[in-house]
This record gives sequence, C-alpha cells and structure tokens, in this order.
Amino acid sequence: MGSRRSDQFIRSIELSRDTVPSFTEYPFNLAAIKNLESLSFHPQVTFIVGENGSGKSTVLESIAVAYGFNAEGGTKNFNFSSRATHSHLNRYIKLIKGLRKPEDGFFLRAESFYNLATNIDKLDSEPSFGPPLIDSYGGQSLHEQSHGESFFAVFQNKFRGKGLYILDEPEAALSPSRQMSMIVRIHELVQQGSQFIIATHSPIIMAYPQARIYEIQEGFKIVEYEGTEHYQIMRAFINNTQKMLDILME
Repeated sequence: MGSRRSDQFIRSIELSRDTVPSFTEYPFNLAAIKNLESLSFHPQVTFIVGENGSGKSTVLESIAVAYGFNAEGGTKNFNFSSRATHSHLNRYIKLIKGLRKPEDGFFLRAESFYNLATNIDKLDSEPSFGPPLIDSYGGQSLHEQSHGESFFAVFQNKFRGKGLYILDEPEAALSPSRQMSMIVRIHELVQQGSQFIIATHSPIIMAYPQARIYEIQEGFKIVEYEGTEHYQIMRAFINNTQKMLDILME
C-alpha cells in the first residue's frame, strides 16, 4: 500500500486565513473550517467523517471545485448547474499538488446525483459525432435504474483507474452488501494508481485498511477506525440492540 508522497495527485490543502472575511460567517464558522490551517491527504485513500453540519461536504466540494470539477459533480467536462448553492470556500484554499496528473477523475455528490444523470441524458439527446455519453456509464440511462444501481454503475464503469476520485457520501444509495462491494472497487482502483478523498458516514466503507481517517470535532483530528464515533455507535447498537432501543424509546 506504500506510495511516495510525490505520487499523490493532491498532497494537501491550505486555507488562506488572512484573506477570510470573517470566521463568524458561513462557511468559515463551520467546525471543519474555523480552525483549519492545512490538511494533508493519504496517497491513496483519505476519509473525512463527522456529524451532520460539521462542514465535511463543504470542504470536499471546495477541493473538487478548486481542482476544476463541476460543483454539482461529474468529470471536469461537466459544466451544468441546476442551482448555484455551493460556497466560495474554494477561493480561499490552495491546493498542493503532486508531480503526477491524473488520467481520470470524478466528483460524486449524493445530493446532486439526480442532476448529473439528467444532464447525461440531455447531452445524449443532442446531435453528436461521437458515441453516446451513457456508454461510458454502462450503456443504460442512470434514470432507468434504481438509485443504488445507478450509483454503482458509475463506480464500475466510469472510474477507469489512475484517477482522482472525490466522493461525497457515496453510501447514500447503497445497501450494506453494495458498500462492501464498493470497498472491492476502491481497492481495484487504488492498485491501478488512484487516489480517493471520501466524506462518509458509513462504518463499512471507512473500514478500508491503511486509509487516513479525519474526524471533525473542533477541527480535523486523525483517528483510528475503531476510534471513530460512527464505528463506536454502530458497534454499541448492534451488540446491545434491545438495550439501546429501550433507552431511545423510554
């Protein structure tokens, strides 16, 4: 699993704190950002975990946009926008890149995946001299599959390796067994020279071995897998289900 630091596509980010207008305003008042100076990434897989509203998706979005991806997801070639709701945090961060450039890349956002699927269908309905865009996603409209099937079709067909993949809550549409299949797919792509930066709530996905896990508390803290709050809560619930239910429902 070893990799030289220079082989990373993104080595780290730095927040230009002296240019931030105010740390009492959104998004700079979020737990993930208000104490942020720099954040380094694992050469292969980095997880960002934290409670809802902590800012993990905002940070992930800023990294993706600063790198050149569309704010609503897709490859660098997508430029659709259904609603301009992303923050401008990307204007205040600096990307520290490695020596290599990715040959592939994708920004997947669970919350705007529907818009991505719609845009693909729209582009394929227009005259084109090349093959249909959907061919690179498995050949079947993402809207004609279940939410989980369409998510997994992207992982299986669109991700080609030697790529930078930024994933925001990819477990949103996946069953537990599909989340385990995603670990397999991540590992295949890592072995093909890829780098992942993933925001997730899934104790299954974040179990990928030797990854770096940042948990957002009052800032970013590196934690071991079994030290994450997500793992501890899930383990406690599964091992003491009735007791936990009794406490929750009393």
